[in-house]
Amino acid sequence: MDKEYKDYLDSLLHWGEKLKNTIQTSTLKDDEKWQAILQVEQWQEKIQALLMDDQNESNHQRFVDLRNEGEQLISDFRKSNNESIPYGKHKLPPLPYGYNALEPYISEQIMRLHHTKHHQSYVDGLNKAERALYLEKKEPLKHWLREQAFHGSGHYLHTIFWYNMTPNSLKKPSGEILKQLEEDFGSWNSFKKLFTSVANSVEGDGWAVLYWSPRNGKLAIQSFEKHQLFQVPDTIPLLVLDVWEHAYYLQHKNDKAAYIDNWWNVVNWDNVNQRFNEARKLKWKLF
Repeated sequence: MDKEYKDYLDSLLHWGEKLKNTIQTSTLKDDEKWQAILQVEQWQEKIQALLMDDQNESNHQRFVDLRNEGEQLISDFRKSNNESIPYGKHKLPPLPYGYNALEPYISEQIMRLHHTKHHQSYVDGLNKAERALYLEKKEPLKHWLREQAFHGSGHYLHTIFWYNMTPNSLKKPSGEILKQLEEDFGSWNSFKKLFTSVANSVEGDGWAVLYWSPRNGKLAIQSFEKHQLFQVPDTIPLLVLDVWEHAYYLQHKNDKAAYIDNWWNVVNWDNVNQRFNEARKLKWKLF
């Protein structure tokens, strides 16, 4: 057999071993893992048979079929392990608490409207944009890219926002995130003061965001305009505060400062700490 073909088949076998290891450590049930690994092993047996068959060194179609079968195994595994969402299939995430759970700091009326109407509209808008861009190939391209940026950022930021809050807030951070806040901002109070100022400084619609930067190993604070403007690339949001008027107007009218002060009473520092610990696992060369 031609060396190039043999090396390619050997690489497929090696890739199959990696896939089996991934399946073994996945969240699939034991019987699902067994079935998935069995399918990979059956695919590997076909590769071994082709390696042993010197008469088929020029059968290009068999190589293509094996490659396609391997790609299908990956696709099936991702679907069963929920590792991806098809374009245009995003769903509104459920709240991790009741609509009235954050009262008196954030009213039930606001939470229900904010979640079921505003966040749902971003999910719907993102799905529409993705279908237009990736499935239907609609024009004008720039319009759908803007829609993807606006609605996608709205959906992802709100998803963080809901889990950044809890009715059982500890009121202040602890653990690793507290250590990092003290290291980067001097103290917890200094961070809180700056974050509050950033949130109050947002003109019109936007967000205040605490993020982790793998590029310099530091925490930082940024205001986003609308959802998608003034974001800092290559960073990971840890704590986000929605300061669009729809987040507070029914309860506080135009008193944004009162809303921000109330919000500190429902911050889920356990969630922020968890996000921080996961974010720090991403290692980049520092610049």
